[in-house]
Amino acid sequence: MFDFETLFNPTTTTTTMTLGSSIVTILIAIALGAIISFTYMKTSPTGYSQNFTLTMIILPTIVAIIILLIGSNIARAFSLAGAFSIIRFRSAPGDPKDIAYVLFTMAAGLACGVGAFGYAVLFTLILCGLMFILSKTNFGARKSAQKLLKVTIPESLGYEEAFAEVFATFGVAYELKKIRTTELGSLYELVYTVTLDQNTNQKEFLDAIRCRNGNLDLSLTMVPTAAAEY
Repeated sequence: MFDFETLFNPTTTTTTMTLGSSIVTILIAIALGAIISFTYMKTSPTGYSQNFTLTMIILPTIVAIIILLIGSNIARAFSLAGAFSIIRFRSAPGDPKDIAYVLFTMAAGLACGVGAFGYAVLFTLILCGLMFILSKTNFGARKSAQKLLKVTIPESLGYEEAFAEVFATFGVAYELKKIRTTELGSLYELVYTVTLDQNTNQKEFLDAIRCRNGNLDLSLTMVPTAAAEY
């Protein structure tokens, strides 16, 4: 049995691994992985992969088992580098948030593996609580978004101030990036970078543009990295 002090002190290096302690370690690692996975699902409003959520449940257990089997301090030092290299097996770099959760689950597994169950639970609860708070407060969200607006206008419409009134009405900051002719010079294509506030009604904005350009082609897309070169 583990007393309170034992929960907050690594024991794997000084005691012999037993069936009972191994089962306790595995069960705690699974429970912490499940908590972390649940937190990830609840703080990912844009969706998530089922395979990734399952991996977060299994990964702490795998890491804890590795540490249990290694045991000695010297071997553990080498195992840490090998354990963290598991991240390289992800097929794509992925979202930084996903990578943070991978590190989170591995840290929980390492803490369980060395027998510091109290710290493993404490850190998991603190970090999960932090993730919920950051998610609920929408921390770091941008209040405006920069997008690329392409508009086709007839040659009879002066492009310099063609949509200045529309931009002013909707409070949209803009910059004309590119002008080119199409249809043998009968039409102009204008490329703007526009900054839209989160409260801007994009449909009404585009409808106003369409009314001004005679319902010719237009598109509104997210700005690529090299928008200025478009």
